[in-house]
Amino acid sequence: MGRFDKYMLQQLLMLFGFFSLLLALVFWVNKAVGLLDWLMGDGQSASTFLRLTLLSLPTILVNLLPIAAFAAVVYVTNRLSSESELVVVQAAGYSPYRLARPVLIFGIIVGLMVAVLAHFLVPMSQRELDLRRAEIAQDITARLLTEGSFVHPVKGITFYVRNITAAGELEDVYLSNSREKNQRQSFMASRALIVKDDTGPMLLMFDGMSQTYEIAEQRLSVTRFDTFTYSLAGLLGDTQTQPRSIRSTDSLTLLMASPALEAELNRSPMQIVAEVTQRMNKAVQGVVICLVGFAALLIGGFSRFGLWRQILLAIVLLVIVKSLDNSFGGAIDRNPGLWPLRYLASMLAVIMALGLMWKAGHPRLRRRKDRAAGEMPT
Repeated sequence: MGRFDKYMLQQLLMLFGFFSLLLALVFWVNKAVGLLDWLMGDGQSASTFLRLTLLSLPTILVNLLPIAAFAAVVYVTNRLSSESELVVVQAAGYSPYRLARPVLIFGIIVGLMVAVLAHFLVPMSQRELDLRRAEIAQDITARLLTEGSFVHPVKGITFYVRNITAAGELEDVYLSNSREKNQRQSFMASRALIVKDDTGPMLLMFDGMSQTYEIAEQRLSVTRFDTFTYSLAGLLGDTQTQPRSIRSTDSLTLLMASPALEAELNRSPMQIVAEVTQRMNKAVQGVVICLVGFAALLIGGFSRFGLWRQILLAIVLLVIVKSLDNSFGGAIDRNPGLWPLRYLASMLAVIMALGLMWKAGHPRLRRRKDRAAGEMPT
């Protein structure tokens, strides 16, 4: 690797780190707001919030790293052009294809990072995230034990506790169940404990009473008790363990999937191939959009006013490539047998980059056109 290649690659990596951090913070804050709302509503702690947000980072990074790489390439190329460094290197005999070598190396580095994320880290984090969400859904303590507040863990259930002692004893408990159409139940107790049983968590109440109101007969029954046990399993809603999803399964396992795993994932072999292809294409796009951004700025030459037109062209080309990729992705979702179309947008991006580099390597054609336009009679 030549000295110029090392210099440009160093600049690209440095700006790539900056843009990645900036975009990650923006996306992380946006995702964290909704997550914080959900967790605080269920009475979870700040450590749980931090753990879940960290688990969501791989999913965020796999989508923003190619965009950060594109921004780094455009920024570095524009700066090298405005400071005449590209002009000096081109005068030394570097062709556009030779100038693209550090950009290609940089794109491969980004592509490898995206591949590791897409094929392994994102499925691992998604699986762990699913497990943590299931644990939170089954955490009856966090969902019910909020002092001095009426909580509604599921529709039709209201729970209130005035105070929770250091020993974990609940004082002045109220529980209302209005899920039945023809019956309303409510329980009041001076003390209560939450204990675990084979059938699930149980609310053990002391010194209280229960009220049952029959709506059809308009009859109220009151029963006083010294001790009463009420199952809280129904308050959790549907807490069955969710089956493994295709998003939480790494690509190596998907490619070696047995019929039993295909049945668990509820996916056909063609759908599995389409999923692995989508992950691979994310890594490929990390390479090709870097080349597109570099080639679009390379055709501008030197300008003291900057390459704003070429930057705009690079952004337009990026939008075209991503729009085509999304369109092909929708078609593949409807018909997984079309999975080869996943690479079509990336191939088009490569053709764009090569065409722009060829144009940058033949400036005489542009000069001839400009000269012919200037010599036209008026």
